[in-house]
Parts: sequence; C-alpha cells; structure tokens
Amino acid sequence: MNSFNIQVCSAAAKDFTESLCWYAERSTALATDFESEFDAAIQRIAESPELFPAFDERHRYLQLRRFPFLIIYRIIGTIIIVIAVAHTARSPGFWDER
Repeated sequence: MNSFNIQVCSAAAKDFTESLCWYAERSTALATDFESEFDAAIQRIAESPELFPAFDERHRYLQLRRFPFLIIYRIIGTIIIVIAVAHTARSPGFWDER
C-alpha cells in the first residue's frame, strides 16, 4: 500500500476558508459539520486517492456528502495536491491554472 502525502495549495486553502466562513456566518454547528466532513474527505483521499473518479486527464475529485462541494486534486507520485474546494454551482475548470 502506498503512503500518500497531502498538500493543499494556497488557492484551495482560500476556497476552503471562504466557504467555512460563509457557513460560520449562518451557523456555528453547520461550520463545524462542514469542517469535519472536509477533514474526513481529505482522509479518504489520502487512503485511496485512485478510488475516486477522474474529472479530466489530470484531476480527480471527491464530492462531499452533505455539502455541495467537490475536492479537486492531482496525484503526482506519492503526493496528492488539493487544488480546489469547488462549489458544485461554480463553473468547472476554474482551477486549471493552479
């Protein structure tokens, strides 16, 4: 079994933080749930990154269960780079230059 190292690029960290703040403005409990689900999703990706569907030739994604977000990532050797935390209503591919 491969051991993968997860890195979150600064743009994806900003995506996450902005979304977390949006939920926190509405409900502390909702923000906590969003953060917990995000953390669990990152763990699932780290354990089996190739399990999740390909978005295109370079990217894979995992959709959060309770929230309308995709975690978009690339696998490069034993490194997983999270490049976007994308709301499902947002236009696909905005992360291509990341």
